[in-house]
Amino acid sequence: MTIHNKKYKEAILYLCSKLGKEIRGKKKLAKLLYFVDFDFFEKYQKHFTGDKYKALPMGPFPISLEKITKEMAKDKILRIKLVEERKGYTPTEVYTCVKEPDVSIFTPEEIKMLDRIAVRYGHLNGKQLEDLTHAEAPFVGTESKKEIQYELAFYRGTDFNNHA
Repeated sequence: MTIHNKKYKEAILYLCSKLGKEIRGKKKLAKLLYFVDFDFFEKYQKHFTGDKYKALPMGPFPISLEKITKEMAKDKILRIKLVEERKGYTPTEVYTCVKEPDVSIFTPEEIKMLDRIAVRYGHLNGKQLEDLTHAEAPFVGTESKKEIQYELAFYRGTDFNNHA
């Protein structure tokens, strides 16, 4: 499977721009991308970002996320700031989009899916998204720290009829 670098970066910018120009927390960003990738695969049998996911203790995690976000920060299209929200806790990574996404790279189905994910999951925090993903077949059916197979998305039974 090949990573669609440009599409991956634009998807992050798109979600970020839809969610008030920022995404608070690496966990939240990771889970939003999981829903983009696995919902898209479940509905269209096609890959969106092309990333692989590992079943980590806090839920599915895209293995190229840190490399991609670092490249975006270096290219000055995404700002990553560490914010200490509570004393003694790991600082939260806050992702702020610096430029608008290039939507011309997306198909109408891809835009519809990104909008769906932003509306359906964008208001939730990382912990709430972690809990949702822990209940899903792809995570439940994968051994800890192993790669999650996209085909497990077919065991989710996602309702794609409503827009929210």
